[in-house]
This record gives sequence, C-alpha cells and structure tokens, in this order.
Amino acid sequence: MKKLLFTLFIFSSFGLSAQIKDYDWKKMNPDQRKEVINNLSPDERKALLTQFRNNMVVDMLDVAPQDKAEFTAMYNEYLDNQKHIKSQFDSNFDPEKLSEDEAKVKLQQSFEVGQKLFDNRKKYAEKMQTVIPCQKVLKLFQSEGMMRDKMNEKKPHGDKRNTSGAKQAP
Repeated sequence: MKKLLFTLFIFSSFGLSAQIKDYDWKKMNPDQRKEVINNLSPDERKALLTQFRNNMVVDMLDVAPQDKAEFTAMYNEYLDNQKHIKSQFDSNFDPEKLSEDEAKVKLQQSFEVGQKLFDNRKKYAEKMQTVIPCQKVLKLFQSEGMMRDKMNEKKPHGDKRNTSGAKQAP
C-alpha cells in the first residue's frame, strides 16, 4: 500500500513539476511571481508552496539525489501526521472564561496532544535516519524550530482568538 501511495505521489509531483517548471522563478521579479501565484487555483497554489518547501528542505539538508523522492514522501507524511495531531486540540478558547474543571480538562488535552506530537516526531526521526544521517535529521528539526519562531515573530499581536496574550497551542 505504501509503495502504491509513494508511486502515485511521484507521478503526481511530475505532473505538477511539468506545469510549474514553465516559469523561471529565479528570473522573475517579485511582482511577476505574485501575479503568477495569484492566478493559480488554491490547490495549485498549495501544491506549489509544498514543492517550494520540499525543495528548500532537500537543498538545505543536501539530500542525495537518489534519496530525494523517498525523503520527500517521508517528510510530507511526517508533516501531515503532525498537522492531524494538532487538529485534535481546539486552541480557540479564552482560558479566563473556563471553569476550573474545564481548564483542567483543556490542560490535560494539551499534554496529551503534546505527547502525541513528540511521539510522532520521534517515530519519524527514526524513519528518516534510514534515508539521511542523524545529523541531517537534527538539522531538519532545528530548522523547523527556527521557521516556527520566524513565523511567530510575523504574527500580529492582536490575535482575536487569544485575548489573554498567552500561546494556546500545546
């Protein structure tokens, strides 16, 4: 089953690559890139951004050409699992408005989701080491943290979901 999904992923990425490679992104100015991206459908835009992210990670880690497809599939699977786990926790609440019992339940849920995220990360760290060395897995996780920090810096401070100012995600 995994081989079938992997094969389908490879063929679909070739189709997308052929469509996206019509553009020389490096030679375009920012306005041209923005125009091209705005003209893409939401699915095409998501696929393009996924491809850019994957290319960036593969380049940063200097993954061997023969391992790129396997690593990319594994990395996307890891990210999908992380996203699925995070979706199990609803962070859209005001802790000030929760009763003591409700707050205890939310706190316990956040610990459980955090543990699942940790377990998933550990599982995929082991799997990735079959394709790339341990040092590169560490570099990947380190870069994830730096990217998350950068994104948090760019978020506006007046987030309507969180009126207390404290971060809600586990």
